[in-house]
Amino acid sequence: MPRVRQSGRHRKPEPVSAPDGAPTLVLAVPGTPSSASRSLADEVVSIARSELPGLNARTGFAEGGDEEFPGLQEVLTQVAAERGAADEPDDEPAAVVVPLLAGPDSAQLRVIRQAVLNSGSGAELTDVLGPHPLLAEAVHVRLSEAGLARADRARLFTVATAADGIILTAMGGEEAVQAAGITGMLLSARLAVPVLAAALDEEGSVAAAARQLLDSGSHQLALAPCLIGPEVPEGLLAAAAAEAGCAAAEPLGAYPAVGKLVLSAYAAKLGITPERSAGAPAH
Repeated sequence: MPRVRQSGRHRKPEPVSAPDGAPTLVLAVPGTPSSASRSLADEVVSIARSELPGLNARTGFAEGGDEEFPGLQEVLTQVAAERGAADEPDDEPAAVVVPLLAGPDSAQLRVIRQAVLNSGSGAELTDVLGPHPLLAEAVHVRLSEAGLARADRARLFTVATAADGIILTAMGGEEAVQAAGITGMLLSARLAVPVLAAALDEEGSVAAAARQLLDSGSHQLALAPCLIGPEVPEGLLAAAAAEAGCAAAEPLGAYPAVGKLVLSAYAAKLGITPERSAGAPAH
């Protein structure tokens, strides 16, 4: 028996389900595939499914190509073939591809875009996940987990190791730094400390940001990746932190906001509005 809908202005919104025949959400995972990136992707997809019941989602690795790490191109080809065999309507794409990228990493996006084109699936590619206020929230949480920021400004307690200057790192050169700078302004407002964006993949960028913060009066710096994780070559974050002479927080990983932003990018392409989608205003 269906549940009786609760009446009144305080009733909970009915959960929205994925429409029948909706395109498959294909999460495009950048970087060299690994068990860690596969686990992260699985968790992100699980968060997206919990926000939109009935969502059909797959994972494709931009640099994959075997059974353990299926390549993005092969996944899209398979999805298109399955949709054709199921005689689904042609008025929508077989898949919507969401890059697991916080910012506009041109090199990674080029690989993902080429895989989408080569698949011949007619899949649509969404924008990257940032800049977005939820990313600033996620960076704040990772900093607090590392003991580098207060978890909540409303609670008037101090953290002895709290940084008074944040280097927000991105991958993808100047365009990525500009996008991260927007998230950085939101983060600065949350922490009430200066935040400067720097390119993790450009030599000297992190060191220059560190000097600028120190010259402007900061004493204790922290490195905060505005990055999901799989797109970062191993050892690069540690080397950047050593270059800046400071501690570093972890990448965003499968923080819940990442899964919500993935779903939001997918839903925006289809005109779906999940009740709990990222950035939806509360009523």
